[in-house]
Amino acid sequence: MDKKVKILLAGAAFAADLHADAYSRIRDKAEIVGIVDKSPERIRELAERYGFTGYTAYDDIDDAIAKADCDVVDICLPNFLHADVAIKALKSGRHVISEKPVATTVEDAQRVIDTADACGKKIYYAEDWIGSPAVNKALELIEKGGIGELKFVRARECHSGSHSPFAQTIKFCGGGVMMHLGIHPVGFMLALKNNRWKTLTALTSGGGNENLIHTGMEGEDWAGALMRFEDGTTAVLEANYVTSGGMEDSLDFYGTQGCLHVDLTFSSALRGFSIPGFDYTVEKAELTNGWSRPAVDERYNLGYVAEIAHFVDCAAKNEDARIGLRGIDGLESVKVINLIYKSAKEGVAIRNEALEVQ
Repeated sequence: MDKKVKILLAGAAFAADLHADAYSRIRDKAEIVGIVDKSPERIRELAERYGFTGYTAYDDIDDAIAKADCDVVDICLPNFLHADVAIKALKSGRHVISEKPVATTVEDAQRVIDTADACGKKIYYAEDWIGSPAVNKALELIEKGGIGELKFVRARECHSGSHSPFAQTIKFCGGGVMMHLGIHPVGFMLALKNNRWKTLTALTSGGGNENLIHTGMEGEDWAGALMRFEDGTTAVLEANYVTSGGMEDSLDFYGTQGCLHVDLTFSSALRGFSIPGFDYTVEKAELTNGWSRPAVDERYNLGYVAEIAHFVDCAAKNEDARIGLRGIDGLESVKVINLIYKSAKEGVAIRNEALEVQ
């Protein structure tokens, strides 16, 4: 690549750390020219952690977008800020990488997509499962007929609960655990089937006092959905905040002649026993003593490195990302999650009317 893609990193907390790690591995392709966060100390710590130099620190997003000499604005902010910041960045002539979700409402997600189209810029939707080496190897094996015809998929992301204040309120998060975690299995299945789903039905905990554990949380702490796709494939998708012991990301593929099981978080070449506890094993693990399988390169295995590298390549060429990583895919994920909430609330199955009229 003759010219590095210049990145303005919006945010310096958890999601920004995931993206910064990926950028640190592709220094030949991308350069962090600016980091914006209300905390100067957080910016400094993030930059030092990954050896970023020559960047400008900002404490105001509008100021950063106006002044930064960048090609891409990478949005790693709380959910409720995604849409407005994306629109400002697009109108300033920059491509946008947006962490999930693209927006907290369908209407705002549509505004983002419409703005990108009007400005002739790209929205890249950061769904890390699409970049996971294990997931892509599984899909390669399926494509080659290794398990016959794919008939059923089970996908889930679960852990013990988010400590972010923004995840506790529907206004700031866009929903409960299905929006915060379930967006990964939903987005993956939509990408696998090119957004061509036929029916869905869902059930969730009720939020607040009706939750299984997290009664102080406004949204649901457990959610499950059944989906059927145009080609007849069925999927069960789950998200919950009631899983102790570390984050569980898993996919199970069942075909007419075999099956495949993918464990993104607890698979490791390491297995150890520690009395005092290891410094880290897997994300969200409450304890690290006793027997455990410490992750070797968790972020690479979860797909962040490949995802970010793909976005940088696409931005350099002014091209759309692959299916599942485009802005339109982020919009479709928000639409489906809102229909999951509708199905759970009303106790009804929902048909994809847009598909039926085609």
